[in-house]
Amino acid sequence: MISVAKVQKRNSWRYYVRGVAFGDGRRPARRALKDAQEMAGLPPGVWMGRGLAALGLTAGQEVTERQMELVFGQGRHPDADRIERELLDDGADPETARLATVLGQPVEEIERRKATPLFALDFVFRPQASLIVLWALGDDRTRRVIERAQEKAIETVLRWLEDEVAQTRWSSGRKRAKAPALVVSRWRHFDNRDGFPLLHDHCLILNRAQRPDGTWGALDTRRLYQHIVAAGTLYTLTMTTEVCEELGLATVPREVTPGLRPVMEVAGVDQELIDWSSTRREQMGPVLERITDTYVKKHKRLPGERGRNGLGWWAAQDTRREKKTPKPLEQLRAWWRASAILRFGKEMVDGLLEQCQAAGKAIRARVRPVVDTALAAVDVAAVVFTVRRSFARRHVLAEARRHLLETLRGRGFTRGLDDYIADAALSRHARQLTVPVPGRRAPAPDQLTYTGDFAWPHRWWIAGIDGKPPRESSRYERARVASLALQNAIRDARILSGARDEAPAATTSATARADDHHDQAAPHGVDHQGRDAALTPAQRAAAVQAHQQAAMPEEYLEGRTTDPATWLHTPKNLARLAAFTQAAEARGRIIADGPQPKQPAKDADDPARQQQHHTTQPDQGRGVGPNR
Repeated sequence: MISVAKVQKRNSWRYYVRGVAFGDGRRPARRALKDAQEMAGLPPGVWMGRGLAALGLTAGQEVTERQMELVFGQGRHPDADRIERELLDDGADPETARLATVLGQPVEEIERRKATPLFALDFVFRPQASLIVLWALGDDRTRRVIERAQEKAIETVLRWLEDEVAQTRWSSGRKRAKAPALVVSRWRHFDNRDGFPLLHDHCLILNRAQRPDGTWGALDTRRLYQHIVAAGTLYTLTMTTEVCEELGLATVPREVTPGLRPVMEVAGVDQELIDWSSTRREQMGPVLERITDTYVKKHKRLPGERGRNGLGWWAAQDTRREKKTPKPLEQLRAWWRASAILRFGKEMVDGLLEQCQAAGKAIRARVRPVVDTALAAVDVAAVVFTVRRSFARRHVLAEARRHLLETLRGRGFTRGLDDYIADAALSRHARQLTVPVPGRRAPAPDQLTYTGDFAWPHRWWIAGIDGKPPRESSRYERARVASLALQNAIRDARILSGARDEAPAATTSATARADDHHDQAAPHGVDHQGRDAALTPAQRAAAVQAHQQAAMPEEYLEGRTTDPATWLHTPKNLARLAAFTQAAEARGRIIADGPQPKQPAKDADDPARQQQHHTTQPDQGRGVGPNR
């Protein structure tokens, strides 16, 4: 995952010079950064990005303390001292010499507008917990493989940001240009503030980039924030694929929070080991539960996605401990191994990699390294539509990368397959909402807004377990059910069409024409040539109706769960839900033991009859809200 923080004027940049550059520890006073890093056995920061050449730097070069102060504390050239001294020797006045070393707009001009200068954005790259456990407890080869994968994943994300996202702006944002050359400093950390393993890298992206005329300007940081989720999915996909392919591993979904997206972890790493390394989650749990209860009492509803992120940030700040004294990686790995052996035993720790490889071998034996791009496009479009209602291409691209991670389970894939799936989802299962205005500049492709060509799924409730009350289904749960229903409908339509069912899978270039009605698959993808038969009006109506019906199980609820307060506070309706569930389970057992009834099958074959039935349901066509 990727998290973002701002590096601003005042004392923010000092935090990075004194703390982040020193392994997130407390650097001794009046001690140079390089000397402190060598005494603590910490790796130095390194420069990255295509924009280094314009500053006289090279990729992989060490970051000095003075460069940190000049670049991320004053917004000046990393070699400003030499440039300023040469200009003074040539007879320039001090103010002119100093301004010649400033990158972009001087800090003083920004402060005169009563604005806070933004020097950089701190992108923190952190792999999944299972990969951190393998890195901490594995042998030296495993550690090196994971560290190389971490570096490659970071480079891949930065290259994607430079190629597709980064822009520089001027004239109050009225003028923009692509910024294919970023200036980045990377700092590697090994542990959290409790001393437990937490491999992560801080990448400080300078808020300056060269314009086409050679001058320097500020980045469009709003675009960077908008694409952070897509960048995070690209990082996770690249990191996981590199490690799994190199070590012969595979991934499995792990549910962290009920109702939310699962995390794809390495198969074979037990939950106990993940809990052992995730000390911060244990500390944040009680605090997060307390502030969530306060939120519910105040707003009379559960927090949405943004609300959960904000509450999680508060819980992290409330439980944050003081800075520690950093230690060398060799010493930390010895302590981690001893701690894990004391808790889980030497046999489990020594056999961790073999256990993961055995689990990965079993998964790879049954999971083919191919992707059905037609069903992938349906899945991506249905999930994004149900979760967001209206969306942009960046949301679809992020979901396409999640789909590849969940489908391939750590297998490699051809570069560009995620873009191909995203384009197919937009061109075949979405409608453009953005209308170009005559006489004005046409919006860029990533500024267009879309919506899905599906019916909006209704809310439904999930029965409580272990004494817990029922809870409303999350948008992600409704999205997954709706997506599976659509995929099954298209599969059934393919079978019923009988057209070219036995034709071999087609593999063509990812640059297939968008106006081609056949779903030509990208490299490393498998597809069916008969997809046009699955999009006849009757079959499309059946797929859309299956989406709505599956996302609203009326047989269980009968329209009685449209009011959350009723279910949360009325015992009578809770008893009704239990009775409905028991009756449904009894009917399921009768159907499983006896012949299939014919009347439901007849109704299922008549999409028009099903559509007529659903138009009488309550809450039909309800608009999207913060928790719907």
